[in-house]
Amino acid sequence: MARTITVASGKGGTGKTTITANLGIALTQLGYDVTIVDADITMANLELMLGMEGLPVTLQNVLAGEAKIEEAVYVGPGGVKVIPAGVSLEGLRKANPEKLEEVLTRIIGSTDILILDAPAGLERSAIIAIAAAQELLLIVNPEIASITDGLKTKIVAERLGTKTLGAVINRLTGWGIDMAKSEIEAILETKVIGIIPEDPEVRKSAAFGKPVLLSAPNSPASIAIRELAYAVAGKKKELAAQSKAKKESAISKMLKVFRRKR
Repeated sequence: MARTITVASGKGGTGKTTITANLGIALTQLGYDVTIVDADITMANLELMLGMEGLPVTLQNVLAGEAKIEEAVYVGPGGVKVIPAGVSLEGLRKANPEKLEEVLTRIIGSTDILILDAPAGLERSAIIAIAAAQELLLIVNPEIASITDGLKTKIVAERLGTKTLGAVINRLTGWGIDMAKSEIEAILETKVIGIIPEDPEVRKSAAFGKPVLLSAPNSPASIAIRELAYAVAGKKKELAAQSKAKKESAISKMLKVFRRKR
């Protein structure tokens, strides 16, 4: 049975879709079969973020009863599977968001992790996307307005029976104006499982329609997103073990060089 995770935020502009796209790729790189669904059929931009615009069959077609969900699955950058929402106004008019949970059940058995990029806020389509998943990953910016809106989203998710996986603080500046992690955890009453720093490489990658994880894999944001992927996958200890192994390996090499010189 696949894990289903909705990535949501209380307000727009938090960087939710950017994190969704790159997290999906990072989890794919860890060896999981990952499918990302753009559940924001009114303001879709996941396909733009991934450089996959103009695809013939989208979620809009599926929700309108014009295609099967399997026809809307594409292989995106880094091998992650993507179900784009579509950007057609005519398609939007025909689409029925109420069918989302029903159509997703048809592909749950064919993937390890199903990630839904939910619309921002708490409109009907956002609530449907939250209710369709087992877990909620809450994206917030380190400012009070984003945190309070995020809290509302978390409360609604819990009432719908969706478990909060944790919060991700995105666009941390380090300028001394950001809310502290402990304050955010206290307000949201949930753990912060990822912190993504402000990084110019993210905006640059978005402009070219290429995920930052692939365009700038060693940038601060990319490193943080990979760490988030380990946390989501429950492999945090494994990441620490790998880091320790790399350090020990480097020390071993230095000792070998030292012994040769002697």
